[in-house]
Amino acid sequence: MPQLDLLKAAAESNHWTAILPELLLGCLALFLLALELVLPKKQHGVIPAVAIIGQIGILLGLLLRLYPSFNGQYTFSGLLHHTSGGEFMRAFFLLSSTFVCVLGTIALAKQKMPRIEFFNIVLVVSAAMMLLAQSNNFILLFVSLETVTVGFYVLVSYFRTNPLSLEAGLKYLITGALSSGLLLFGIVLLYGVAGNPTLPGSSANSMDFTALHTFLAANPNNFLAALGIVLVLSGVAFKIGAVPFQIWIPDVYQGAPTPVTAFLAVASKAAGFSILLALMGVFAPYKHLTVTVLSLMAMATILFGNLAALTQHNVKRLIGLSGVSHAGYLLIGVVAASVLPANLAGQAVGAIYFYLFAYLLASFAVFGVMTHLAGGDDSDQELEHYSDLGKTHPFLGAVLAIGLGSLAGIPPLAGFMGKLLIFVAAFKAGLHGLLIVAIIGVVISIYYYFGWIKAAFFETWRAPLLEGETDPRPVRTSVGLAAGVMLASLALATVVLGFYQGGLGVWLLNR
Repeated sequence: MPQLDLLKAAAESNHWTAILPELLLGCLALFLLALELVLPKKQHGVIPAVAIIGQIGILLGLLLRLYPSFNGQYTFSGLLHHTSGGEFMRAFFLLSSTFVCVLGTIALAKQKMPRIEFFNIVLVVSAAMMLLAQSNNFILLFVSLETVTVGFYVLVSYFRTNPLSLEAGLKYLITGALSSGLLLFGIVLLYGVAGNPTLPGSSANSMDFTALHTFLAANPNNFLAALGIVLVLSGVAFKIGAVPFQIWIPDVYQGAPTPVTAFLAVASKAAGFSILLALMGVFAPYKHLTVTVLSLMAMATILFGNLAALTQHNVKRLIGLSGVSHAGYLLIGVVAASVLPANLAGQAVGAIYFYLFAYLLASFAVFGVMTHLAGGDDSDQELEHYSDLGKTHPFLGAVLAIGLGSLAGIPPLAGFMGKLLIFVAAFKAGLHGLLIVAIIGVVISIYYYFGWIKAAFFETWRAPLLEGETDPRPVRTSVGLAAGVMLASLALATVVLGFYQGGLGVWLLNR
């Protein structure tokens, strides 16, 4: 029977070893819950260590290529497409979640909250992001994206005794629901139009990226398809924090626990760009539309993020708005990859991946310092809390300076190389207007990044404490072994990668 043959062919393409890292992460998440049930409460402190060590083991297996390789192949009836870029993003998300778990052990120690569930959700979200980066079908894309989003609903409001955390969770829920609605509406429009048998190139399997690309190429001026593309891009723009969909980002970043803010700023943003890069290939026949939309979005995002950050004194809000501007720089790379010919587009995509990795190193270095300086009220983190940091905690001060310098794009740090590669790609693509806006944004950003460094290293006048008053600055957490190794590695990698990109740069730029 044809139906049985179809099911047999589908089953033969289900190579479960192709998603072995994701399966191991899921098993590790379940194992943490089992340990919580089995171990006495006094021994629950080892469970976060199990989560961290387990993720490091899975990451090493990925980096050392111990898992079966399916590079270039389609599995699970075409739901997954395994590419070198997808492999990079899998390692990226694993590394991010490992750092989040390390920071989580520090932040949760200051709160009377359940702890094991935090690490469990982080693992599940990371596995969903890894699947998202390999999606080749709108069904898998939407399911994995919603898994990520629902996980963040819980993580953002995890400190439920803090009103700002609950407010952040509510605002993230509203924006997440709106973005999912826009994305789903766009997908439905594309599915309906591409499945119309009266149009050339139509296919019943129009949820598949390859089939959709074929249809769009055969119908380059379809209004409903164009509307669907704009709605899909709008839904993704929410995930990366691009203007005009960034309105509540500072509130969410301030209210969320600092490790979750780091997860949102780095991994969630990278997940959005991995989707965007895949979709830009699918939407290539409508390049005239997507390039215009993303170019305007990039310019507005860079200018808004940098200008709005100038007046911020709460560092979590500042880093949130700075993340908005970084989304703008990355959008320039996406536009360049769409405009450049095929033989150069790969270099632009490689520049995006390099920028994301440099952003990961610098961001987690900064968030690591923020986690150590945060008090019981995680949302209350002001610039004045960093006074005398360079004198009293020189290690944390040095890590902060390196991280902020890299985010600002100061040579010879990795962030400078990331921006330079993006700018070179934009220049080759002839995007001179975007390039000018980006340079203006970099100049503006130096003011608030160096204002933060100034607060940490230069003495500023403070009103003397009156009798009976206490220092408003929270008690700074001492740096433990795991956190110290993490912060030192991030700072060292940021410096080394700025001087020498080595095999990583060669691989990314010659993919």
